Amino acid sequence: MTSPPAADAAGPATPRSGWRWAPYWVLAFVVLWPAPGIAEGVLVLGALAAIIKLVTTRFRGGTELLSGPAWALTSALFFAYWLPQLLSAFDAIDAREAFYKSATALRYLPFLWLVASAVADRRGRRITFGGLAAVASVWTLDALAQALLGTSPLFWGLDALKQLIEHKPMCSAEEIAALDRLSGVLGPCNLKLGIVLASLSPFVLYVAGRRFGSLGWIVAAGLVGLVILLGGARASWVTYALVLLFSGWRLLGWKKLLGVFVFGGALLLVLAVTVPQVHDRIERTSQALAADETGLDDALSGRGRIWGAALCMAREHPVNGVGARNFRDAFPACDPEPDEIPAWGEGPAYHAHQIVLEILSETGLLGLLLWLSGAALAWRAWRYADERARDRARPAMLALAVTVFPFNTHLAFYSTFWGGLTLLLVALFAGSLLARQEAVADGGGATK
Repeated sequence: MTSPPAADAAGPATPRSGWRWAPYWVLAFVVLWPAPGIAEGVLVLGALAAIIKLVTTRFRGGTELLSGPAWALTSALFFAYWLPQLLSAFDAIDAREAFYKSATALRYLPFLWLVASAVADRRGRRITFGGLAAVASVWTLDALAQALLGTSPLFWGLDALKQLIEHKPMCSAEEIAALDRLSGVLGPCNLKLGIVLASLSPFVLYVAGRRFGSLGWIVAAGLVGLVILLGGARASWVTYALVLLFSGWRLLGWKKLLGVFVFGGALLLVLAVTVPQVHDRIERTSQALAADETGLDDALSGRGRIWGAALCMAREHPVNGVGARNFRDAFPACDPEPDEIPAWGEGPAYHAHQIVLEILSETGLLGLLLWLSGAALAWRAWRYADERARDRARPAMLALAVTVFPFNTHLAFYSTFWGGLTLLLVALFAGSLLARQEAVADGGGATK
């Protein structure tokens, strides 16, 4: 049942107008990822603003911000992420620090409400999804400029600004000298450009396909794909291949999509011949075909050793793990090769580099069950949504699905950066899939 025309003419209700800034706040958070401390400040301020707004209105008009199901799904998915962290803190190696991190992680819940409300109506989705596509596109062009010029213009500007204000660079000279891949706006001391772009690429391809058709999708896919290949992270190659597969077949059909993959394979071969860093990663990957365990571990850059340690932690602490973000502290006792220098250099491994093993080792079986319950809730919401709801949530759903795809390697999901990115995608998915009823009634496309 839709609202009468008179209500539309009178303008939106006060609580709804108070959150019209939400899409811009979300985009500010993403734009500031190259400056993690400032981005975290934006997240905290957004969470506080959401709490203050809800308290001052005494939580009235909540359904004008989010639909009832969206409130429920966003909150339930957050607790599926947060409760394992809390439960793992009780017998963590550093229990006090673990409880502190669990308490501070509660800041994500009101921020997720804010993010979900940003895409709960047609205008918000247009600004948010279009803005994310624009940010990822600018970062892609900036990385291509780095490939041609040797320096990222955006990072150069940020670094110059920091030196002007704080009289110190964003990255050390050693990190800059050791750079062996495209780093883009995130810089040589934060080599996550490839995996970040792979997770954001569904928004770029969705907007390009909606506005410019098949040709626009192909051009965007080629540019983003080139940066991801030169970014050097093989996990991002897997993530992006999944994005191309599930985004392209709906728009291009299987025959044209097969041509895209053939072109991508040819491009990879050319880069393997012309770019030493790409050649090195392909050569290392080919070592996985070696029959011995050493060849496989070398191909995985030492991750075989890390995964062995993670399984040890899971066996030693099966119920609630060693504690979220306590992997590095527990690693020495579970290192299967304590006398060997690891492939990553000196020191312990910081995390399991694989989502299932991270959950099992750090939060135990309880954590795994809670994560699986969250996945089941998300799948159930998608399964029972109508086609219009699925269409408007498709880019967020795909971005979330490829980010947590279990048959890949991953960054740490309980770290500030990657945890914040993942929860952002969770809220975008829940808010757009279960949009407010008036947003459904008006047609609710993501980019229309």
